[in-house]
Amino acid sequence: MSTKVAVVTGANKGLGFGIVRGLCKAFEGDVFLTARDEGRGRAAVAELEKEDLHPKFHLLDISDHDSIVKLKDFLQSNYGGLDLLVNNAAIAYEFNSVPSPPIGQAAEEVCKINYFGTLDVCQTLFPLLRPHARVCNVSSINCEFSLAECGEELKARIRNPDLTIDDVTALVNEFIEAAKNNQLKEKGFDTSPYGISKIGVSLITHIQQKQLDESGAQDIVVNCCDVGLVSTDMTGGAGMPIDLGTMTPLYCCLLPPDVESPRGKFIMNKRTYDWLNN
Repeated sequence: MSTKVAVVTGANKGLGFGIVRGLCKAFEGDVFLTARDEGRGRAAVAELEKEDLHPKFHLLDISDHDSIVKLKDFLQSNYGGLDLLVNNAAIAYEFNSVPSPPIGQAAEEVCKINYFGTLDVCQTLFPLLRPHARVCNVSSINCEFSLAECGEELKARIRNPDLTIDDVTALVNEFIEAAKNNQLKEKGFDTSPYGISKIGVSLITHIQQKQLDESGAQDIVVNCCDVGLVSTDMTGGAGMPIDLGTMTPLYCCLLPPDVESPRGKFIMNKRTYDWLNN
């Protein structure tokens, strides 16, 4: 029987680092801490080894398709598949003290990582998912806050139960274009690149589960989650300790075999939350 394998993106610090720590204690298989900087990634692995935990490292830049493909090829060659994927890597400007670039640039940069990078990882690695695999897309309750600030016509589009991934991608691209042209309010969008990017992540989660179920996938479960305000570089150190923030993503990661629910849901505090209609 092949060794099980888990991958956590953006894991050299913050929440991703905490998720790797938790999985090293609870996941029965190899856990890969990935990062776009090899030095920082290996230093993070060394920190966990001091705790007698033994993650492995693989380079991964989710904004670089070739980097994602290299990870896929490695997993295929060495493990023959993938059992757990945590899409954690993300950036934000509005929650810390780093000066934000102009809104058009911020929209493009944030969505490139948070939405398009996450989507590329999914589309590239999903073919490797084995029966009973779990996927956790780290989202944010900010998707609900941003939805509340959108115009009614746009809200109706976002709430359309028949959305496809192409529809979501088109919506995110429209947001970026509107931001570049200073037409966000005119086009009905909220002004938060982070919030809109997480709307995209939350929407595709439901669609991914639907697609997997329709394809006859055996107990592959995809959920997204909010982790609360966690003390990381992204939040400028505000919020709860990282280990408390990992509780919900670890819950999603470790759902038991053949679980009926949650599947394709938004999870907050380890419970399903209807961010679209709250």
